[in-house]
Amino acid sequence: MVMHLSLFASIIVPGAGLVLPIVMWVTNKDQSTAIDQHGKNILNFLISMLIYAVASIALMFIFVGIFTFIAVAIVSIVFPIIAAIKANDGQYWPYPLCIRFFK
Repeated sequence: MVMHLSLFASIIVPGAGLVLPIVMWVTNKDQSTAIDQHGKNILNFLISMLIYAVASIALMFIFVGIFTFIAVAIVSIVFPIIAAIKANDGQYWPYPLCIRFFK
């Protein structure tokens, strides 16, 4: 649960939302397969949201990107909260709209 919520660390320290979940995953992935699975899920989510945000910025020149960027921002807030709640209940929740780079 803490790994999912650590995505919001950028609110306090810029860039910490990217670094903190990765460091937590790398240091603890050997302790449990569940931690490894959640860590890969978070990393896939981070990379996917970065790709979607860059594409949205590129599409802003034709005004479509404004709406997609807002959607990416909302998804980046709502999905980690849902995943943290599921992880707290002991469930694995794969992020929707997420490209699977790590399996």
